[in-house]
Amino acid sequence: MVERSAQLMVENETDDAGPLGGVPLNVIQKYLNFHYSVSLDLFGGETSTNVANYYTAGLKGRWLEERRKDDHRLADDAYLVDALTDAGNGQQAIGQTEVAALVGLNTDLRREYISDCQSGVTRWNRILDGAGLPHRLKLPHVAFNRRVGAFASVEVSPDGELLTADEWAEQEGRWLPTDVDKTHVRSLMQPVHERGKIAAWIAPPRNGINGQPFDYDYVHLA
Repeated sequence: MVERSAQLMVENETDDAGPLGGVPLNVIQKYLNFHYSVSLDLFGGETSTNVANYYTAGLKGRWLEERRKDDHRLADDAYLVDALTDAGNGQQAIGQTEVAALVGLNTDLRREYISDCQSGVTRWNRILDGAGLPHRLKLPHVAFNRRVGAFASVEVSPDGELLTADEWAEQEGRWLPTDVDKTHVRSLMQPVHERGKIAAWIAPPRNGINGQPFDYDYVHLA
């Protein structure tokens, strides 16, 4: 999708692939913001006694546990987790706090997921760079659009700025998909059944299954 939007922009010398049957890059960024932020919520709160109990009982492990250099028990270890901190004068700030490592395992796993997501976004940005475009996609701040955990009670911009409720309401449509965005994306969802053809809003894969050409006749119907 990123590749196709880039192609349309370059071929037509425009910053908006929408009228040309593509998904505009700013809309792709909005969907990235949404899916990334709600996925971070799926890991639960930054701290959890349940996860500590599951880990100690051997029911839950960390990503690539066998490569960790600690004692794998974590009984005496500490861990820094994301948190709202006191900035003084009754103000809050986004920072970190130290907790027992066992109760911070949700954060450990979330950070591994964040690293994996960043690898994907880096690949997408290579496509934009290869097309000669200055645009770049990026992951929003870990506190953006969170409804579970330490940041559920605050509104935060994609750049990590704490906002008032009114500021969030005013800017939300810049950062998350609007009804107009969703209507446009739905309008592109037209089926393509002809072999060797593909929907206009995505670029064809470089190779087919098992290295076959994209238009390879995989299935013969009697």
